[in-house]
Amino acid sequence: MNQAILLNDDLSYDGKYWRLSGLLSGQRIDIVVTTKQSAYSDALKFDIEMAVEDWLEDNEPDNNSIIELTL
Repeated sequence: MNQAILLNDDLSYDGKYWRLSGLLSGQRIDIVVTTKQSAYSDALKFDIEMAVEDWLEDNEPDNNSIIELTL
């Protein structure tokens, strides 16, 4: 299923996870990403955005509107 997602520009690192939010079909979703990279870069942001879009091809957020990914 190809769904349009609008990702917010709020990517942040909490010391363990990268987090950002977005809108999917008018509903706010939270995205939690585990990766070894702890320094921000445009490449990281792009990789996360692509991973979210790829994940949504076959999946949907859980009942709490959360997507959890590992890069």
